[in-house]
Amino acid sequence: MSLNSPSIVGTVIAVQANFYQVRLDAEVSIDGKNAPLADSPTLLCTRRTRLKKIGQQVMVGDRVVVDEPDWTDRRGAISEVFGRQTELNRPPVANADRILLVFALAEPDLDPASLTRFLVKAESTGLEVSLCLNKCDLVTKEELEQWRDRLSGWGYEPMFISVRSGLGIYNKTANDSQNEVSESKSSNPTLSEEIDSSNQPPASSIQTHLQGKITVICGPSGVGKSSLINQLIPALNLRVSAVSGKLGRGRHTTRHVELFELPGGGLLADTPGFNQPALECGPSELAECFPEGRQRLALGSCQFSDCSHRDEPNCVVRGDWERYEYYLQFLEEAIVRQQQEQNSSSAEASLKQQTKSDGTQQYEPKLQTKKYRRSSRRLQHQSLQEMCQDLDEL
Repeated sequence: MSLNSPSIVGTVIAVQANFYQVRLDAEVSIDGKNAPLADSPTLLCTRRTRLKKIGQQVMVGDRVVVDEPDWTDRRGAISEVFGRQTELNRPPVANADRILLVFALAEPDLDPASLTRFLVKAESTGLEVSLCLNKCDLVTKEELEQWRDRLSGWGYEPMFISVRSGLGIYNKTANDSQNEVSESKSSNPTLSEEIDSSNQPPASSIQTHLQGKITVICGPSGVGKSSLINQLIPALNLRVSAVSGKLGRGRHTTRHVELFELPGGGLLADTPGFNQPALECGPSELAECFPEGRQRLALGSCQFSDCSHRDEPNCVVRGDWERYEYYLQFLEEAIVRQQQEQNSSSAEASLKQQTKSDGTQQYEPKLQTKKYRRSSRRLQHQSLQEMCQDLDEL
């Protein structure tokens, strides 16, 4: 497809209010010569009224058709949205292939409960989940090994990196990585005691892992997501912020979802950081969001098809595994959320939800539509005029 075509195809890389940044495919190039994806033009587009009328939402990651592009002002209009392979609502990203969950080993300290909540949220999307642990230069060799063994028991093989030193991020030879470790040791005496090259995964792991895919990077604030993206794509220079000394948590620096092109190919979606994501999977789906639960269900089946894996007899999931207590905690949350949704749907016809001054919510009887509504003054005047006309006729 050439630039002279009436319609072209591209990928939505950013959504800002009612405007969409669309990166055109590499097949579209000037003078009939194909260009790499990074050199493909970007158009600022609006959405056709027809799409708005049929309720067609345009998300970051969508494959779209752009009609009648204006190459002078670099503008266009989205006229069609192709079918999505995958769809995430929070964050709103279409056609993503995997989730890269980034946490820090220190500053802030790695909390198993918070990590589990993020992992369950990521697993509930159905996408491939990869775990990356940053700031490995701030912990000892023994702590690294302990976390590696612990997470292996959870069913994950984490990638240990250091954004500050670049360890585990770039595509480098073994000699380059060894030289970098040696330089880091010489510049920081404590690092020589705590870091050993044998602790690090292959230095090409992150960069190679992201090639050719649409990856959603997420995690709590302050773990180094924006810094990692700046390392992978230096030209971006995203804003970063230090961890709050008072709260021990990161500050939000990413405000919206946007796709960034990786030099080696592939797209990376940066998302706002959250301290506690909301879990939305139902009670019956929760066990599948734990690799430990999936492994046990693959080896056998529970006696009851609707087993909640709490106190039912002959349950294959219930047992002595580390995160089982987190499963029970999340299960209670899922059951309460499901009951609230059921009560809300059943009470919707006859009750309405009211919020009191103290923030608590309760249901109150809903008045019948229009039965108790005060009529307008215009209607009252019309009624009086009609009554006067009737009296005059009498």
